[in-house]
Amino acid sequence: MQDVATLEEIKTAKNLTNSRSKIFLETRAYLRQSLSTLFNLDPLEIPINAHPGEPPSLPSGMGNISLSHCKDAITIVWHKSKIGIDIERTDREFNHIKFAKKYFFHTNKSNHNNYLTRNMILNQWCSVEAAIKWDHGKLAKDINHWQFFEKSKKLIHNKKNINLSYSQINFHNWTIVLAYEEKTSFNPEIICCSKNF
Repeated sequence: MQDVATLEEIKTAKNLTNSRSKIFLETRAYLRQSLSTLFNLDPLEIPINAHPGEPPSLPSGMGNISLSHCKDAITIVWHKSKIGIDIERTDREFNHIKFAKKYFFHTNKSNHNNYLTRNMILNQWCSVEAAIKWDHGKLAKDINHWQFFEKSKKLIHNKKNINLSYSQINFHNWTIVLAYEEKTSFNPEIICCSKNF
């Protein structure tokens, strides 16, 4: 992927650490290249509003975008309606029982510790992150307010009264989740690229 960045993005990147600067420029380059194909515009002409640590956005009338990246991949989704996306490696190692108790255990009261598998918690985590991106919320502020319902494929924010649907995709070494409103006519454009950041 050829690096594509505006002067403003290059200037912004200079104020970041080396690792964050690299990720910032690479993700924006992928975003611009992908959307240039979708809109048939030069990548530098895509009017993205994408500051570090904030969800990227397009002007009114151009649809909605969401992106996510992990250590070796980035995924981007575009849709005419609001949408959120998250990607995680399926082999990500973490203490899923401790994680579940801290963030999610209240949403699975019928589950016992030995029933909570790493994949279950990883899928739940990925789904909630996609919902937070749909809402343009903050992980630390919102994670404890989201409830995850595996059978009905629902995500509910108790405080904001948001009710979303989700779809999960297993793709090679990654799990990808899309969060969207149930009324959404579901035909998004998704780009998933393997990349070593």
